[in-house]
Amino acid sequence: MKKILLHTCCGPCSIYPLSSLRDKDFDVYGLFYNPNIHPYKEFKKRQDQLEQFAQQQNWQVIYDDEYRLDEYLQEVVHREARRCQMCYNMRLRKTAQMAKKGNFEAFSTTLLVSPFQKHELIKEFGENLAEQYGVPFYYEDFRPGFKEATAKSKELEMYRQQYCGCIYSERDRYYRPNKGAKDKGGRQNGTL
Repeated sequence: MKKILLHTCCGPCSIYPLSSLRDKDFDVYGLFYNPNIHPYKEFKKRQDQLEQFAQQQNWQVIYDDEYRLDEYLQEVVHREARRCQMCYNMRLRKTAQMAKKGNFEAFSTTLLVSPFQKHELIKEFGENLAEQYGVPFYYEDFRPGFKEATAKSKELEMYRQQYCGCIYSERDRYYRPNKGAKDKGGRQNGTL
């Protein structure tokens, strides 16, 4: 069995990749490292749900349970248009480092299950980091299992987040500026 370290963003996103990799005879370990998740309550909900799921699946997961929001913000501030690239690189770099340190034969990520993520960028970063750290990046398009995993997570009554995780995706999910509307003082929205 090939030992693989799977970067894991949350429980629901782990369902299909874990099953698929185990079906291919991988010895799968998880890594919860997500400095992008905001706010802290959301971070804890995702971590707690993953811990429950991992226990049910008899799955060994390494948890970086430090709330490293400052590190994430230091990477992306003034580069917000490239925040996803910065985030992928941070999380995959940590996974590659841990894979090398732990003598894993490969590393991958649950981000590859989401149809909302930028797969080509993830693959590119993974392959570059594989070269840098000497641990192969395992790319598999897990998206075909997204609907199945979503249904399974609902059946298991898992906590399912409503946005990717970062402060910017939270804003984009919930905040819809009312263009052209006036505030209570009669000013146009977006003006001081």
